[in-house]
Amino acid sequence: MDTNIQNKVDQWLNGNYDAETVATIKKLQETNPDELTDAFYRNLEFGTGGLRGIMGVGTNRMNKYTVGMATQGFANYLKKAFSGEVKVAIAHDSRNNARFFAETVANVFAANGIKVFLFESLRPTPELSFAIRYLQCNGGVVLTASHNPKEYSGYKAYWNDGAQLVPPHDVNVIREVEKITTPDDVKWSGGEANITLIGKEIDEAYQNEVVNLSINPDINKKQHDLKIVYTPIHGTGITQVPAVLQKMGFTNVTIVEEQATPDGNFPTVVYPNPEESEAMSLGLKKAKELDADILLGTDPDADRVGIAVKDQKGEWILLNGNQTGVLLFNYIVEQRKAKGLSKPNDFIAKTVVTSDLIDVFAARNEMPCYNVLTGFKWIADMIRRLEPKEHFICGGEESYGYMIGDKVRDKDAISAVAMICEMAAFARNEGKTLFEQLLDIYVRYGYYKESLLSLTKKGMKGAEEIAEMMRGYRDNPPTVINGSEVVTIYDYQLQQIKDIKTGDIKALDLPKSNVLQFLLADGSKISARPSGTEPKIKFYFSVNEPLAQASEFDKVTADLDKKISGIIEDMKLK
Repeated sequence: MDTNIQNKVDQWLNGNYDAETVATIKKLQETNPDELTDAFYRNLEFGTGGLRGIMGVGTNRMNKYTVGMATQGFANYLKKAFSGEVKVAIAHDSRNNARFFAETVANVFAANGIKVFLFESLRPTPELSFAIRYLQCNGGVVLTASHNPKEYSGYKAYWNDGAQLVPPHDVNVIREVEKITTPDDVKWSGGEANITLIGKEIDEAYQNEVVNLSINPDINKKQHDLKIVYTPIHGTGITQVPAVLQKMGFTNVTIVEEQATPDGNFPTVVYPNPEESEAMSLGLKKAKELDADILLGTDPDADRVGIAVKDQKGEWILLNGNQTGVLLFNYIVEQRKAKGLSKPNDFIAKTVVTSDLIDVFAARNEMPCYNVLTGFKWIADMIRRLEPKEHFICGGEESYGYMIGDKVRDKDAISAVAMICEMAAFARNEGKTLFEQLLDIYVRYGYYKESLLSLTKKGMKGAEEIAEMMRGYRDNPPTVINGSEVVTIYDYQLQQIKDIKTGDIKALDLPKSNVLQFLLADGSKISARPSGTEPKIKFYFSVNEPLAQASEFDKVTADLDKKISGIIEDMKLK
């Protein structure tokens, strides 16, 4: 074992750690030295979004000590940044150990003299964001690993606007966390009187804000019997979605019972992720049985939503995050106009890897569409910088996350479910399906098709492989991909846009991020970025062609699929 790793192991064996932790380390020494190495080869990084990792003993794991030490650092920074009483809100999802971690975080904050509002039981991440603003807190934490497998947990840190940390606070918090080197630096207990349990009052206020987002409440009442099937995939959505849909006026909602109970083992799925067809399979089965109008599924902390609808042939299909986003943005923009709700200073926002079709119809509607780095904290940052001069309508990203209105400053599957159901009711009232609405958009603005390829590279070796791949693309970029010349390269790490033909370089006015984008002469776009939360490198492909009429959809789809396959093959990604 590497000397540095062995030193860390020895510190845990001889330091102020509980007997169970010490016993587990000793057992790993005897039975699984490779696992022990992975548990200690690095410190679990408190990144700009907080912590995320596998649960277990060690510096590279989510456990009482890594969570407590991170909280002590965050507490220290909050007390430096704000004078007077400091307040935080804390929530957790359905994951194993989530309540234990949430109470650990609450105890550490409270022991530091910080007033804590702790949800009495599991709640969605977007409700935590809402609660921070509603209770006028200075910060917050939600214990969740979002859609990761069951062995993971996570810790998301929030600022006083209900958004995840951005500069300078993210870096400053990281510095404070890095100063906490042992459990002895942590105030673990002694401030229990500073903790207040919250629940029903916040639920009511949050649900009312979601319902107030409705643009066509009269149509919801008219189409109240819309056949809706919903699955929370063993997560927190069950605490809010049924109540919100009822308040929206929908009376025909069926819950997928096998996935209704919160359970951190996620017993019916491999990954609790509505992006995965396998996770939505039970919901699809129920939707087919009932001949439903729409299926919706949310991930464990209910910040992402996946949907299924019938296509033009009457067959059930899962829409990808770009397609749902295109439908949602288009509905909100057009119906706000139709109802006289739109304002001259309205704007929408999306991430740089989300469908360019949204930019196209925003331009046609003479509305700004701002592109930001991946992560909803950047959309929230855009809102904060532009208010009150400009008015935010909605934001989204291709990975099934959407934010409607500005009361929540993170992606919100609860409000997205509500608005998607209203959108389906509106389509039904017009005698159409959501898929037919999507085809109408493609005919009007062009058919943009996107695809995502993720390559998993686990452990220390995997991290090195991902870094080497990005270095290769940056140092020796391709000049031709799938027979089409690369005309422009966006390098978000170097913050520059390079015109390949002229060699001209322009500044890219976004924060640094390890993302590369290649724009081709035929309009295709390839983006590459290492995931910030998983051991993966992700490749995003976007291709487009005109769609003259809906009847040509299958033919154009085949052409675009062939183009994407050609790009993947040419880049040797499979």
